[in-house]
Amino acid sequence: LLVKLGAAGDVIRTTPLLFPLQRDYPDHALTWVTDFPALVSRRAGDVRALDTATLLWLRHTEFDLAINLDKDRQACALLREVTAARKVGFTLGDDGLCRPLTEGVSAAMADAVRAKYLTGLFDDVNRACDRSYLQEIFAICGYEFAGEPYVLDRPEPAPSFELPQGAPLVGLNTGCGGRWTSRLWPEDRWAELARGLRGAGLGVVLLGGPDEHAKNQRLAAATDACYPGHFDLAKFIGLVDRCDLVVSAVTMAMHIALGLGKRLVLINYIFNPREFELYGRGVIVQPAQACTCFFQPRCTAPTFCLESLAPAAVQAAALDLLGRP
Repeated sequence: LLVKLGAAGDVIRTTPLLFPLQRDYPDHALTWVTDFPALVSRRAGDVRALDTATLLWLRHTEFDLAINLDKDRQACALLREVTAARKVGFTLGDDGLCRPLTEGVSAAMADAVRAKYLTGLFDDVNRACDRSYLQEIFAICGYEFAGEPYVLDRPEPAPSFELPQGAPLVGLNTGCGGRWTSRLWPEDRWAELARGLRGAGLGVVLLGGPDEHAKNQRLAAATDACYPGHFDLAKFIGLVDRCDLVVSAVTMAMHIALGLGKRLVLINYIFNPREFELYGRGVIVQPAQACTCFFQPRCTAPTFCLESLAPAAVQAAALDLLGRP
């Protein structure tokens, strides 16, 4: 049993664990419980949403191994409740709070789960962490990350779009969700980047969901970038798959791009940059002004640091990844 409920991007970047788990348990069935079953590859096998039917089944099933990589109460309570010969990750204490499981695992696994627990509590510990997320979760499960890729299914059949032809296509993912506005690059910066990329002879397509629809319409009108609209998840994955490179903040779209093997320019400033595994296909760009709002959903500084990130720096990173002058 693998419990990884959310968030959506974290679900995608947990899929590399399928490789060592299925290698070491070739005769076992794997059940993955998640809030985002559509993002888990068919390779995982039995993928279930956490609903009443799943909970009833879990209560009456004995597992050889149960792993929970989420620190929220619901997931921790689920690991505590299920019956398993071995349990790994995070469980619920008698006080109703998350605690790392350090019993019944190796000393290295206990150290890894304790370290991951502390990074969620203290910003200074998080800043000092020198392991990527994948290195962390692999170590919790007793493995060493060796470059195992994301596993993401492409939609079948592939959806069709009317997109620019004859040049590499750069997707600009202009949003970040309504909760984490501290990741939101100003609209005028996206417009300048779109114009610069088009001036460099590249095709530009605007990416986003319903929250970005009006903004992407304005950007398309102001820059002549292509905006085919917003779509359901499967079709959105298909659209990202048409791009040669994606520019994004830390979002689900970033992880979709990595899962599809795309080159990536990642705009990051509020997270530890060592957290991200870009597989040699990406680069992180950060603003010149230091961020004082580490891991905060809203900027609390007198001036918004992301405004100091120049579109020219993002464009240069994109052109470099594409091997263009």
